[in-house]
Amino acid sequence: MSFGNYIFNSSGTIFNALEKIEKNKKGFLIINDDNKRIIGTMTDGDIRRALLSGEKLESDIKHIYNKNFKYIYRNDDFGDIIEIFKSTRINFIPILNEDYTLMNIITKKNMHVLLLENIEFDMTYDFLSLDDSILEHEIYNKPWGFYKTTFLNPYSQSKIIKINPLEELSLQEHKKREEYWVVIKGLGEIIIGESVKSVSSGSFIYIPKGCKHKLINKSEEDSLMVAEVQLGEYFGEDDIIRYEDKYGRV
Repeated sequence: MSFGNYIFNSSGTIFNALEKIEKNKKGFLIINDDNKRIIGTMTDGDIRRALLSGEKLESDIKHIYNKNFKYIYRNDDFGDIIEIFKSTRINFIPILNEDYTLMNIITKKNMHVLLLENIEFDMTYDFLSLDDSILEHEIYNKPWGFYKTTFLNPYSQSKIIKINPLEELSLQEHKKREEYWVVIKGLGEIIIGESVKSVSSGSFIYIPKGCKHKLINKSEEDSLMVAEVQLGEYFGEDDIIRYEDKYGRV
């Protein structure tokens, strides 16, 4: 693992620190001394506050970086990292050898990706190589409301679905996934196979692969909110086979 774009010497200037942060795209640096021992951390926020207080780009960082920083040793465990990340102010942790040289770096987003991807935790893992963009999911507007994916990995996906008053999903089925719905809020009606039943907050619905289903918001005023978990081999929108749709999408 190479940490060249993350390590910065304590004698460097603010300008050079900004250049390195621009290269690593993570918003922070790990500060070392001339003996390569880690002595602090610095974020783009630290630099912004320093410039606002009158520091110049040519100034050195000696009075800017955080000397009272959080770190762990290579022999600490997973629980130590979890405890540190409970702080909303800490988004990365240097992992140090006993001589205070840098052994690894893990970010809070890295930790989330490890859990969602079911990757076994190992202090020597190349955490910074993880694609943390998988944590960012767009909100998709639909004629009936919207949905947002909350997590996605190779074998599952979860969503929050909002159906506007008196709107409905299409009558549809999926060949490659089964779905589990929990109604969070609202009153609705579900068609599943040949049956029709009313649903409300707390209702649980299981939809097997290949089962036709449709969800309708029966309220004239309130939205219908549903938490959905999908299990299967594929979660693309093209695994929706529509049979009826009030919005003309069949």
